[in-house]
Amino acid sequence: MALRSTQQPSQTGAKSSFFQQRDALVGEIAVSLEHVLQNINKLNRSLEGVIAVGNEFGAVEVLWSQFEGVMAHEPEDGDGKEHTERESEEDAEGEEAGKQEEASAGQKERSR
Repeated sequence: MALRSTQQPSQTGAKSSFFQQRDALVGEIAVSLEHVLQNINKLNRSLEGVIAVGNEFGAVEVLWSQFEGVMAHEPEDGDGKEHTERESEEDAEGEEAGKQEEASAGQKERSR
């Protein structure tokens, strides 16, 4: 009896329906795994293409970063900075003078 339990169905000559179904399912699983492997390889190639395109823009990105850095800096010569400071001082003085004139005109009207 111990010999009988160790014998494979192929050795006995006739396969039971269980072993036939098992072999069919194993075959389907093998085919499905092949499809999965092929799709993973396609995905890998697509991702490599995307990465290659992204790497091609590296030099352009560096150039734009340098341009942005240059444009972000204020002018280093004194004329540009002093000019903006002078304008803001003149604007502030003009506003104060306008307020003083309005206040003095209001006081003159009240005194009448």
